[in-house]
Amino acid sequence: MGAGGQSQQQRTTYREAMREALRDALRSDDRVFLMGEDVGRYGGCFGVSLGLLEEFGPERVRDTPLSESAFVGAGIGSALGDMRPIVEIMTVNFSLLALDQILNNAATLLHMSGGQLPVPLVIRMTTGAGRQLAAQHSHSLEGWYAHIPGIRVVAPATIEDARHMLAPALADPDPVLIFEHGSLYNASGELAPPTAPVDLDHAAIRRPGTDISLFTYGGSLPKALAAAHELASDGISAEVIDLRSLRPLDGAAIAASVARTHRAVVIDEAWRTGSLAAEVSARIAEASFYELDAPVERVCSAEVPIPYARQLEEAALPQTADIVAAAHRAVD
Repeated sequence: MGAGGQSQQQRTTYREAMREALRDALRSDDRVFLMGEDVGRYGGCFGVSLGLLEEFGPERVRDTPLSESAFVGAGIGSALGDMRPIVEIMTVNFSLLALDQILNNAATLLHMSGGQLPVPLVIRMTTGAGRQLAAQHSHSLEGWYAHIPGIRVVAPATIEDARHMLAPALADPDPVLIFEHGSLYNASGELAPPTAPVDLDHAAIRRPGTDISLFTYGGSLPKALAAAHELASDGISAEVIDLRSLRPLDGAAIAASVARTHRAVVIDEAWRTGSLAAEVSARIAEASFYELDAPVERVCSAEVPIPYARQLEEAALPQTADIVAAAHRAVD
């Protein structure tokens, strides 16, 4: 607290904000524990859990064997036993080894038990490309999980959401998957004290605009904001919508933005076919067709395994220039 009892902003990074969220969760509820590959002595593959083992001990910060199916299953079992597990899967690609546990157990038990067996499980995983980690560590598969009823899928794109999304996720009686884009961990900024609990149900307007809506989430948000800044110099006012919650999608916020701007670009680092971008585009067509003054544009990754070579990786991913070009096609 500052002079006169006024709360002050704190300079931090996305990584440190997520670590502080984990620390706060572990301190506030003895049922919470963290488990995953290298989360303990190594401090997490991306350094998020660094220091937590020393602070909370090996019962609360558990290193696991290299078996995603086993430790996600253990997380499901402990959630059924009234614990509040936070399971870290190193990258989204490796989560496919636990897809049976997530889809056939975590997502279905409440339904199949007639409401008797909630699964209050949080699964965190790193997603996305742009760091030359090649095809087995770089894909964006959030849309696959957003397809599954029975789970909630969120993608914190800001330091504030990285710090404050974990608590409501732990309070949710259903499984929550948190996707952290690897390019965001080093992002830094001012973290203001929260004025209200983070809402896991609604999208956020990150930049207001009147001429075109840019819909995105996660690691593509900085690119969309950069594109909006560039478009402003061309006299185009772009509204940037951070979807944040991928399941459930905030359809009302999507429709409201299109009603304000009458044009839309959807930016999604996943592949175009069967993507979240396709879902958002379909919802715009269903709810806002007569509001549109131009076809919906989509900016997605090339439909190839993410390459290792830097210039090929950059060519495969949505870039700011691609977003600007799509906006101009819709407006001009």
